[in-house]
Amino acid sequence: MGQSVQVGSHTHEVTDTILGTLKRAGSGLKEAGVRFALAGGCGGYARGAAPSLHDVDFALVAEDVPLALKTLEGLGFRTERPPEDWLVKAYDPDGVLVDLIFSLGDHPVTDAMIARADPVSVAALSLPVLEATDLVISWLLPLSEHTCDYSGLLPTVRAMREQVDWNKVAAVLAFSPYASTFLVLLERLHVIERPVPTPGVVWP
Repeated sequence: MGQSVQVGSHTHEVTDTILGTLKRAGSGLKEAGVRFALAGGCGGYARGAAPSLHDVDFALVAEDVPLALKTLEGLGFRTERPPEDWLVKAYDPDGVLVDLIFSLGDHPVTDAMIARADPVSVAALSLPVLEATDLVISWLLPLSEHTCDYSGLLPTVRAMREQVDWNKVAAVLAFSPYASTFLVLLERLHVIERPVPTPGVVWP
């Protein structure tokens, strides 16, 4: 996953802590046979984007949630089932949050999505990381009139642009004016070529 970056006085420490949590949780889930993949900001970082300094996100199939919780509890994590019906949470002894996400943008995480994940060396540990196309779709799906901030998305997506099937992204997100407008922005900034939506795409 490369070196942590220095932004202010504590970023290096926080990033190292998150990487440690990522390795402990990821290696435990992997050993237990949980069907999962690294997602969210850490997934983007593994694929070349700037690091996430907040938490660790894993996507997993819903049927494996009990095994994942049992595994992390055995590693000393404190687990929690929040009111939201798309994730559960685990906190390591340092207080770093791990989100176990089984639904992305109201779409259940599937075996097919996990199967598309690539093994990537993350902090010297090989972990499955969501396909770049799936990561971008998962980030753009929630965009709405209430959450339509492109500022964080732009540098992250730009760093991953060559790994993404933009025609698939355009097809999946054609229904969303907020996501579609972001694709227009990427095109106008010459980050991507104008995508041609792939017909008949089913996601996830």
